[in-house]
Amino acid sequence: MKSTTTFVLTAIASLALVAAACSGNQQPAATGTSPSAKAAHPSQGADSSQPDIVDIAASAGSFDTLVTAVKAAGLVDALKADGPLTVFAPTDEAFAKLPAGTLDSLLKDKEKLTAILTYHVVPGKVMASDVMGLTSANTLNGQSVPIDTSNGVRVGAANVVKTDIVARNGVIHVIDTVLLPQ
Repeated sequence: MKSTTTFVLTAIASLALVAAACSGNQQPAATGTSPSAKAAHPSQGADSSQPDIVDIAASAGSFDTLVTAVKAAGLVDALKADGPLTVFAPTDEAFAKLPAGTLDSLLKDKEKLTAILTYHVVPGKVMASDVMGLTSANTLNGQSVPIDTSNGVRVGAANVVKTDIVARNGVIHVIDTVLLPQ
């Protein structure tokens, strides 16, 4: 079981790195009708001294649980890679809304934790202006997350509460609920 889990984690981390490396000049993995949805925002020309996604999350003070989960899943290197990536980042309060014991259980189950965390990551740099008119986005875990812009912006069951936190290797959008894949 341990070797299977290690293999799965290695495969997912490799997939994330490949997706990040390949997505530099590609369209964001999103679907919809808006012309702006087709415009990628590669991080070319980004200041290499600018913090990456993990550094921003770690220093913000509101993503401590997310950073702990990323470390437990072994995804730090994937989220520090060149990208670009778009991360829908649940706050500590979002993790606190999970049923009692869920987070502790997930932190001990790397396969399930990795599936959940990669459901929060979309290849490409999808800015808030790109989201208008989208109906979904393909995530790094292979599933599509629904997007609804009819009354604010919702990604899955989460409200987007802050947008366009630009990192060296992508962008972070803050959400108020942990996304759970099907």
